[in-house]
Amino acid sequence: MAHHRSDVLAHAVALLDAHGLAALTMRRLGAELGVQPSAIYHHFPSKQALLAAVADEILARGARPRTAAAWPDRLREVCSELRHAMLGCTDGADVVATVWAFGLGAAAPVVELEKVLADADVPAELVPVASRALVHYVFGHAFEEQTARQAVSLGAVERSLESLPDFDLGLDLVIDGLRARLAGS
Repeated sequence: MAHHRSDVLAHAVALLDAHGLAALTMRRLGAELGVQPSAIYHHFPSKQALLAAVADEILARGARPRTAAAWPDRLREVCSELRHAMLGCTDGADVVATVWAFGLGAAAPVVELEKVLADADVPAELVPVASRALVHYVFGHAFEEQTARQAVSLGAVERSLESLPDFDLGLDLVIDGLRARLAGS
């Protein structure tokens, strides 16, 4: 039975969400689709390429319309969307952050943050640093939150999820630092 790339990708995301990153193998994906792993490689030349497509799909599924006008609010929208998209899928933070770190995909949020910063007249040399500070904050927060929630739900640890640091307040601290740097320049 032949499968389209989109079917394989959708099943890969479903497999990830149901069983986590460790379960997402070419062999298991092929078995669940009733094809040899070589058929998966027809659509995705490597597991890294599959993970890149999965990460981009996670981000695409989490996309929300933009409504903010002021640059700090635009930054908050992008960061909040990124966080919610990653938290929307089991191990989503791990997959998206890893794919981005490897330079294989998941670049859309960084590109959008860089555009918002450039539009706000942030000095060119600060744009990549500021965008990465923001995205690293989101990745780190989402990874901690996702890992803690999964561990608590599995009964692996006893932890109050209220102890997770406040995402919006932390994001405001980063944005306030950027605003202070811009005011001082």
